[in-house]
Order: sequence, then structure tokens, then C-alpha cells
Amino acid sequence: MIKKAKENGDNPQHTQIDIPNGGVKAITVEELYDKEKFDLSTMDSGDTDEHFYPFRTTRDGLKSDEVEERLEKFGHNRLEHKEPNPIIQFLLFMWNPLSWVMEAAALVAIVLSNGGGEPPDWEDFVGIILLLLANSIIGFVEQHNAGNAVKSLMDSLAPEAKVKRDGKWTSIDAGDLVPGDIISVKLGDIIPADGRLIAAHGSVSIDQAALTGESLPVSKETGDEIFSGSTCKQGEAEAIVIGTGTNTFFGRAAKLVGGAHDEIGHLQTILAKIGNFCICGIAIFIVAEILVMYAGFRYSYRRGINNLLVLLIGGIPIAMPTVLSVTLAIGAKQLSEKKAIVTHVTAIEELAAVTILCSDKTGTLTLNKLVIDKETIKQYSDVSVEDIIRYAAYACRTDNQDAIDICVTTTLVDPTKTRDGIEEMFFKPFNPTDKRTEITYKLLSDGSVHRVSKGMSHTILDLCKRDKTDAQIKQLNDDVDEYAKRGLRALAVAIDDVPSGQADGEGLGFKLIGLLPIYDPPRSDTKETIERAMQLGVKVKMITGDQLAIAKETGRRLGMGDNMFLSKTLKDGPPPKSPFKDVDDLVLHADGFAGVYPEHKYEIVERLQNMGFIIAMTGDGVNDAPALSKANVGVAVADASDAARSAADIVLTEPGLSVIIDAILGSRQIFQRMRNYAIYTCSITIRILVGFSILIFAFKYDFPAFMILILAILNDGTIMTISKDHVNPSPYPNSWNLFEIFTYAIVYGIYLAASTIVFFAVIVKTDFFQHKFHVRSFQQDERDGSYNDPILNSIVYLQVSTISQALIFITRSRGLFFTERPSIILVSACIMAQMVATFIAVYANWSFTDIKGSIVWIWNIIWFFPLDAVKFALRAYFDPLQKRAIEELSEPSTDEQRQRRSISSGPPSRRSTMATAEGQRRRDTLASGNKYYAAHTRVLSTKRHHRNFGKTLNLGDASRVNLNKDELRRFSVVQ
Repeated sequence: MIKKAKENGDNPQHTQIDIPNGGVKAITVEELYDKEKFDLSTMDSGDTDEHFYPFRTTRDGLKSDEVEERLEKFGHNRLEHKEPNPIIQFLLFMWNPLSWVMEAAALVAIVLSNGGGEPPDWEDFVGIILLLLANSIIGFVEQHNAGNAVKSLMDSLAPEAKVKRDGKWTSIDAGDLVPGDIISVKLGDIIPADGRLIAAHGSVSIDQAALTGESLPVSKETGDEIFSGSTCKQGEAEAIVIGTGTNTFFGRAAKLVGGAHDEIGHLQTILAKIGNFCICGIAIFIVAEILVMYAGFRYSYRRGINNLLVLLIGGIPIAMPTVLSVTLAIGAKQLSEKKAIVTHVTAIEELAAVTILCSDKTGTLTLNKLVIDKETIKQYSDVSVEDIIRYAAYACRTDNQDAIDICVTTTLVDPTKTRDGIEEMFFKPFNPTDKRTEITYKLLSDGSVHRVSKGMSHTILDLCKRDKTDAQIKQLNDDVDEYAKRGLRALAVAIDDVPSGQADGEGLGFKLIGLLPIYDPPRSDTKETIERAMQLGVKVKMITGDQLAIAKETGRRLGMGDNMFLSKTLKDGPPPKSPFKDVDDLVLHADGFAGVYPEHKYEIVERLQNMGFIIAMTGDGVNDAPALSKANVGVAVADASDAARSAADIVLTEPGLSVIIDAILGSRQIFQRMRNYAIYTCSITIRILVGFSILIFAFKYDFPAFMILILAILNDGTIMTISKDHVNPSPYPNSWNLFEIFTYAIVYGIYLAASTIVFFAVIVKTDFFQHKFHVRSFQQDERDGSYNDPILNSIVYLQVSTISQALIFITRSRGLFFTERPSIILVSACIMAQMVATFIAVYANWSFTDIKGSIVWIWNIIWFFPLDAVKFALRAYFDPLQKRAIEELSEPSTDEQRQRRSISSGPPSRRSTMATAEGQRRRDTLASGNKYYAAHTRVLSTKRHHRNFGKTLNLGDASRVNLNKDELRRFSVVQ
């Protein structure tokens, strides 16, 4: 079937194949992609230009009916994704270290709780199983809903392909491509499917490093093969699709390795560390209780087991993985409503921690729209400012206008009347040689003929012959220099009269009439947005490829400062007599850099990260991909290329800096919800462990294990609503500071434990409550010196339940608890839980709970209000540490600051975390525990949702984006 033609020795150059008359219709998919039968990478068309062998495609593309047939035969242009078995996925929610502790508690209740003439603890066993099932069901359902929300966000970013069908070019979802389609690719596009070039416009360069390992982009010519997932770095081309989905180069590779595996997410690491904190605490207090109860107090076996169950059940934050992961997923949807679509959901954590935002100038800080500054127009004759603009508008094209033409004509009151009153006789468009435009026109009012020319100042000055003096020449040069210092471009305008009335007649000579200052103005909200960013502790740096003078003028207008430098200072070092000691100091405190190329952006990000700062970088082009990938948070601005979107963590759907700041505020709110929950749940663990252990050690008090189970159910049901709570964003950048979280938790937990211990001591050791509230007293058991009574159980249960849930309102607010309005759903859940808890304490009389009734609200209210003071005391310690980091951005660094940064390792990009050998060892050590939380964080993985193969292929930072310095310099040449 295959016939190879050989040239220059034994090297096969082309393959000619005998194809059945029906083309691809008569060939099975397996046969078509069997290289022993059909080698599509080298085969020759052996046909006319009107058909593309063997796909029977014309240059007008496929017809609609052919597309439908091929979709049915080849399937959609997507990789196969095998959804996990829902039953196994559900069971995995009960397979993590936190669940193991609860499952161990269930085994203790049913297997070890024997003896003493009592049956196994069936009530606790059933309750624990129901709690595990309820948590897994809620987690499974919430994760499914959150997963659908994340999927919809990813689908909104699904790349499009420009395809020719039925003779017309149109944009379609890349997933709908079929073999035989004619596609068009340009600079910045990610190749949507395997294909062969049929036309190349200019020099075409494709970066396929992540696919083939080639270190530099590869030049492609007509007939060459291109691969799905690679990036067009230069030129434009048309290609015929020869492979889609799993029949692409990448699809086959992914199939061989069993698909891409998700790396261990940062949230999984946080879940593991918090879980380990709680588990270690439980282990310590269980050992202590065993020693005290059995060795010291000589408790009976069954009595001691019941007390151990209290710690096992009450100390585990079983709902934590679900609450944190769902909070992130819901937050991603909320950010999309702020016009910021998150492509890596866990990047929300780092967006909240951003301390420096490196922003592009054009289109982000500015409008990307040239305007004329009418206030500073220069006049060189008696022609008015309005007439200068009108003459300049005459010299503009009326269709296919460039940026300068649009700028001039839109300055008129009514741009549609640009040519009113005149008749165009001849128009000379702009070209790089003459650097000006010219129009010859007839005035309809009197029939006289005139000319207008606009263009570069010195080009127009050389053109002028009439009324030209040395003073005028000097004045023009001075005005151009003034504009340049302010970052304004100059557009000169000159007029001429043509007495002959002929289009090509000789004129009297051009006369200079004015100089128009043109600039790209800042967005109306940019200055205010930068002020907001500074108040939030985020330093905004301008990183632009534009001229230094333009960057400084923009910085002055925006109030962000003009302490800016050319990119060459990164190599040459700080200018003489500058206050900066070294390049790092200059990069940190500079307001921006001009004349920047891709390798400079990458270096700026790298230097700032090495100093310990969390960096966000904006970009829109293929050349920005390395810096976007290197940054902790890469932000692809509106209308960014596919390559930039693929490398970014967040894609903006609306232009402007305000969208980024809104996203930062939104991410801080999301982070606050997670932080508030982490502090709360760790605090409850500490209060249960410390409080009930001391009650045993000091009073030999045995609390019913089933009531701890009820307490856990009510607490978990309430706290799950925190994912939708109203919170105020932190005024400082946020990050997972586990030392801070554990410190808050230990202090809060000990305080709450103290409220219970003191309350218990007052009840049994004094007659205060008996005298004031006329309640019964509690006597010590003379046999073993213990205090155990059903009513006492009610009192302790209600006291622990109510003040524990009240802690939610302390941890969720930065100020006084009543100054920040909580969500209705959180308040409703708390009220419902308190009503249930009070009802159980007052009216329940279940034999296996041993409780009757109690009154504790006044005591809890008295202990609740000082909790705000405790919070402020802790903030007084931790807030200055956050402020210190922000203050380092304002002034040149001191020797102490430089020394501190030199011994601290800055945070690398999230996607390159642990890329070193040492990091890999740490990853392997942590992975054993982290992986068990994958079921909870699986929904946050965007790889399985994204329909772009280039996005799916993520083999680590170095594989995904080539970060070789030579390659970065090569980007500069392309740019």
C-alpha cells in the first residue's frame, strides 16, 4: 500500500499512498493512524491543488455535511477523560487521616467498649457512622456542584480555532475540529490540532519544546507538520488538520503514560498540616489521659474508654477538607462575576498574598487609545487650534484608519463630518519612507484647491518652504523636545494652496501651522485604583516596552511616581549617586521600568521573588508567557493571546487595572473565610482536648461521648455555611501563616476551656449559683471523689456548645464582632443550632446521654465579650509583622532589611514549587499524607476541565515553558 520515493541516498523524502476511492470514508480510524499503512507526516498529496490527499478537502474547506460525518467518525477534538467511579469517589471522602481518627473512634465504640457488665457502645458507633456518612454526602454533593461551577468557568475559556468551511472563515470551538479542516494560526495561538502547513505567510516559527523537547522554536515551511499544544511564536500560516483528540502527537503520548497526573496542590498540603496539628494534639492528650486515668486514678476499663472517645470524636475537624475546598470553588465563581476567571483555582490563595503587581502600561494602566492633548497644541501661524485639528483630519483616511487617523478624527465634534465641504482629489497614504500623509482637495464653497500634510515633525518641517524662519525652526525643535520630556508624541501639520486648481498642480509651498501632542491617556479609574492598591499594601510597578519619558509621564499622571529606569539598569546596576545599593534594591523600590523585553520581565519577577515577595504579573502576548508562568500569579489581560492565557492563572474579561484590584480584594475575602474557619476549627480541637482532659484530671468528671457527637454535628452543620459568609478583606496581603493560625487557636482554645473549667469549679466548689439562681448543689461521690450527675452533664454540654459556636463571630471579624454583618445563612444556622442545643440540654432525657436540664447563657455572655480583647491582643503582635513587609517597599532598603532578605528564601512560583532536588525530597515526604485529601481538592484541578491540549500538558515548569535565558533573548528578537 505504501510506496516510498527516495532521493539523495536512502533517505525517504515523500510517501505516496494508494488510497481507496472513497478517501477517509473508506478507511477506518485505526487504519488511518497506523503508520505502517498511512504515514500522514511524510505522505505526498499526489493530487491537484484543489484537493488535499487523503482527506478529500478543497481549499474552500469542508462542507457542513462532511463535518457532521467526520465528527461522528473521529469524535470531538478532546482528550478522553475517564470520570472516576462516583461510588469510589464518595468512599474516598472517608479515606483521609481525619476520617481515620473518626473511624478509629467508631471501632473503639463497637469493639473495645465492652466490659463492666455493659453492652458495646452502639449509640456512639451509629452516631459516628452517621456523622461520617453525612459529612461525605454533603462533601460529595457540594464538590459536585462546585465542580460544575469550575467546569463552566473553564469552558468559557475554551480556545477557539479559525477554520474555513463552505468557503468562509469562521471561529469555532477548537473541540469541534475534524481531520480535513483548514485552519489558520497566527502569533500567540496555541495549535488546536495536529496538521500540515499548506500556506506560510512570512517566517513561521513554532515552539514545541513541551512536546518534543527541542530547546528553541522550530521554523516551519509549507508541507511541514505542526503539533497540537505547541505555540506559534512567529508568522501566520494555514494548515490542514490531520489528527484530532487522541489521534494527535500529544494524545498518543498522553495515552501511553496514562494521562497527566495532578501535582500535589498547595491546599492539600495545608489540609495535611492542619490535620496533623489536630491529630498530634489528640495523641498527646490521649496518652496523658490513659496514664492519669488507668495508672493514677485506677479507672475501670469501660469508664476510661468512654472518656477517650470524647477526645477522639470532639478533637477531629471532620468537615475541614470539604469546607476549605468548597470555599475556594465557590470563590472562583464569585471572582468570575468580577470579570476575573481563575484558570488555576488554588491560585486564589496566592492572589490574596500578592505584595507587588507588575503591570503592563498599554491597555491596563492606559486606554490603549491615542488622543490629542488639546490644551498643549502648539501654533505657528494665525490658524486656530480647532482649524489645525480640522486640517489634520482632512489628511486622514476615511476607511481602514490607523491609530493616528482615529486619534485625529475622533477629536472633532462630529467625526462623521470629517470631509464635509470638501471633495478629495488625491490622497497619499502613510508609508515608512515618507512618514507622512497628504491630501489634495477642492473646497466646494469656492472651488479653490488646497493641500494638507501631517506626519513626523522634522519630515513636515523639511517639507515646508513658506514663512519658514530660523526662529520657527528653533521653536519647533524646542516644542518637540518639551513633548518628548513629557512622554508626548508630536504630529506636525502643514497646509498649501494650489493656484492651478489641478490635483497634481504645483503649490505655493507648504506652511507649518501647528504641532499636535498625542499620548495614550490613563484610564479614568486608574489613579484611584492605584491609590486603593497602595492602601491594600500592594505596590504597583509599571513594566513597559515603551520609551522612558512616556513611562515617567504616565507615572506622574497616575500618581504612582516617576522613579523609573531603563531595562539596561538590570545589567549595568544602579545609576551613579542613586540611593540604591544594588540591583535588587533598585528593582524593589523603582516605580517601573521602560524599554523592557521578555527576558527583563522574567528577571524582574525572579529578583522580587528571591527577596521574599509574592508577585503578580500582567501580560497579553506570547512573549509574556515565561514571566506569567514564573510569577506567583500570572494575569492575562483582556484580549490576551492563547499562549498568554495558557500560562496565566487568571484571565481578565474586561480591560483595566481596577479588575485586577477587585480580584485581589475578592481573593482576600475568600482567603479570610478559609482562615477564619481554620482558626475556629483548631480552637475547638484545643478547647475539647484541654477542657475535658482537665475536668478529668482535676474533678474526675466523665462527659458522655454521645453528647460530644451531637456537639460535633451541630458545629459542623453551622460552620459549613462560612463558605458563603460576608467578610471584610484584610488590609494587608494574606498568606497561610500556620504559626499565626495555631497561635490564635491555642489561645482561643485555652480561653474557652478555661471558661468551662472555671464554670465547673464554681458550680461544684462554691454555692454561688445555688444562692443566686436557687439551683440544686452537686455532691462529690464519696467512693472515688468524682463529680458526675445528669444535670451537670446538661450544664456542661450547653455551656460548651453555645460559647463554641459564638467563637465563629469572633474569628470572622477583624474589629468588634458586631461591627461586621454576617451572612443571613450563617446567622440562621447558628440560631438553629443554639435552639437545638438548648432544647436537648433542657428537655432531653435519654438514658444513653445521662442529661436533664441546665441554665448557662449568662455565664457564656460574660465570657464571650472579652474574646474581642483577646483577639486585639493577638493582632497587636501579628499585624506589625505584616506592616513591616509593606513598609519595606516605600523607601530604599536599610542594611538590616537587606540582611534579612539575604537569609530568607523568597517564595517561588506556585507551579515551580519544590522543583529543586531538596524540594523534591520534601514533596515525597509530604506526599504520603497529602494525597489522601485529593478527593476533596480534585474539583479544584482545572486540567481535567480545560479543553486546550497545551494546557493539559503540564510536565513541570521547565517542561511547560522554556525558561532558558537564550530563548528569552530570542523572544526579544521576535518582539
